[in-house]
Amino acid sequence: MSFKAPKGLYVPLVTPFNKDESINYENYKIIIDYVIDGGMDGVLVGGTTGEYHMMTVEERKELIKKGCEIVAGRVPVVAGTGMNTAKDTITMTNYAADCGASYALVLPPYYHQTTEEGIYDFFKEIGENSKIGIIVYHTPGGTNVEMSPKLCKRLAELKGIVSIKETIDETHTSQTYMLTKDIPDFCVMEANEPLLLPSYAIGIDAAFSIIFNLLPKEMRKLYDLVFNDNDILAAKALNEKLAPIFALMEAEPYPGPVKAGLDIIGLPGGIVRKPLVQPTDKMRTAMKEELRKLGYAVK
Repeated sequence: MSFKAPKGLYVPLVTPFNKDESINYENYKIIIDYVIDGGMDGVLVGGTTGEYHMMTVEERKELIKKGCEIVAGRVPVVAGTGMNTAKDTITMTNYAADCGASYALVLPPYYHQTTEEGIYDFFKEIGENSKIGIIVYHTPGGTNVEMSPKLCKRLAELKGIVSIKETIDETHTSQTYMLTKDIPDFCVMEANEPLLLPSYAIGIDAAFSIIFNLLPKEMRKLYDLVFNDNDILAAKALNEKLAPIFALMEAEPYPGPVKAGLDIIGLPGGIVRKPLVQPTDKMRTAMKEELRKLGYAVK
């Protein structure tokens, strides 16, 4: 079975929590409706921005199921399904497929690290035994696992692997893109806010971004200026306008800053789960000022 590569803008959704840290699905629907109405092409449920690493396996499964139900086929759903072993990842991925997800996002093995050949075998087993396409999540800052562009190319050629989400520097991303751009049914997805426009400029037409939760319409416009209007000067001007808020996204442990931004414009961002810390008053003040500059009525 072959799978189609994703394209466009995918939101790594925040997970709204109640004060007791239980998941608020009514608020989850508000966020999902907001980003879809804002022009996003797909959503990620249960990713890092969604605080999956502070959830039990049963909570993760419930979030995937409820997320797919709320989306109701309006856009493709990516589910965060990574586990410590290939076998457990396959089980979680196929559960997500049965819930209606179109793709699964999977980290390489980390903490007790393996070799590049071990990483290759891990994704080969997952790709060959999953019901949906696999997006490899390459985020060395979080895992301390950096995969060479050559390994990324080998992964791109595997059955079932449809994309790599790049959260790394522009050199690695551009090299990986050039090595894989002609592989059928595969794409590179940019995931660093400051690198979105440079990545679009070289032809990368798929992306994840924390800020898509907060500013879906502006980020849709940035993408369309490049790919629909071929107006790089207008895209550059918009990118410069948005750059200060890009910088705030990870100025404190995320997803605290983006949740603060959602609260400020009247959407249910809410708290983060412990041991993450809540955004500071300094962050909220800076976020409020930048959102006001963009024309938002702030609270």
